[in-house]
Amino acid sequence: MHLLYLLTFLYGIVIGSFLNVCIYRIPLGESIAKERSHCMTCGYQLRWYDLVPLFSWLALGGKCRKCKAPISPQYPIVEGVNGVLYVLIFAVNGFNLVSVLYCLMASALLALSVIDFRTYEIPFGFNVFIAILGGIRICTDLSNWTEYVIGFFAVSAVLELLLIISKGRAIGGGDVKLMAAAGLLLGWKLIILSFFIGCILGSVIHIIRMKVSHAEHVLAMGPYLSLGILIAALFGNSFITWYFGMLM
Repeated sequence: MHLLYLLTFLYGIVIGSFLNVCIYRIPLGESIAKERSHCMTCGYQLRWYDLVPLFSWLALGGKCRKCKAPISPQYPIVEGVNGVLYVLIFAVNGFNLVSVLYCLMASALLALSVIDFRTYEIPFGFNVFIAILGGIRICTDLSNWTEYVIGFFAVSAVLELLLIISKGRAIGGGDVKLMAAAGLLLGWKLIILSFFIGCILGSVIHIIRMKVSHAEHVLAMGPYLSLGILIAALFGNSFITWYFGMLM
């Protein structure tokens, strides 16, 4: 079992390395497949031994092999976080197809969170990818298909109305699409819970950021909604069961 978790972590950091490519290139409109990886300072074409997730960055001391320019710690952080998320998902949810879908969702959420935090935009492709995962989830649980279809609208319909009324000042279109796609994957109960978790986290953390680091009042909701989605996916059913058990 320990070997299985180790292999899961290694696979996760490999996917995390690809996420770094997406995070850098997608906002710039660059291809994520055709162009070879290179140093952002000197243009040095990275060799395979420069691209080993986590270990290459550590071996190089966080610097380019050729020009010695600093390499952002974002690269090992994203790789490591993705690996840890994969292990956590399988540890909590077991080794099954749903966990695989959740792992892929977690990777998409991680990448779009970093992009949204920097640019205040969620690339449409990530939401499409999560919606496709939702379609696969429905196919694996056809007897409860209505739960996922309702989940598509449960939060996103309210947010779409808010988007129209506020003319985009209260919420972003990417956030609306994210909650729709994730709702298709999680179902209506978990997507509602994830929205409340995301809003609470966003309010608390952003207030702290404004006090400590003088962050702008403009809030990128993508990272907080993503965290809420992930928490709800892993622990939401247990929380809902506990909560309604308390009421009875």
